[in-house]
Amino acid sequence: MNFADVPLMSLLREKMSWLNARQTVLSQNLSNADVPGYSAQDLKPLDFEAVLKGATQSDKVNMAVTDPMHIAPPDTASDPYVQVDTTDSDGATSSSTVSDEQEMMKVSDTQAQYQAAANLYAKSIQMMRTAIDRQ
Repeated sequence: MNFADVPLMSLLREKMSWLNARQTVLSQNLSNADVPGYSAQDLKPLDFEAVLKGATQSDKVNMAVTDPMHIAPPDTASDPYVQVDTTDSDGATSSSTVSDEQEMMKVSDTQAQYQAAANLYAKSIQMMRTAIDRQ
């Protein structure tokens, strides 16, 4: 049995991938906080229903480079949830300044969610190993 085929593992990997991409965007916000005219960005919320459908489908289609002159797509190009959202939590367009406090709260929340998903992933593997060892 391949652990990658287990829907729970696939969902956790998707969540961790989204959180990793969000952490990258948030760190860019913090590093560009002093740049005049820079607008804070964030990823669109992860659509659980879409991820669940993607995790349970076995026929995923990925982008491929068919010619050496083509530009290879980035790792996140085929992921529908990795889309930058330039609106703040109120739905209004972000101002040209970045709130360090807000960004650090988002970073902290993202880190806690990632740690929880990683712990759940590790516990799931541990439970599967225990079940396999008992047979």
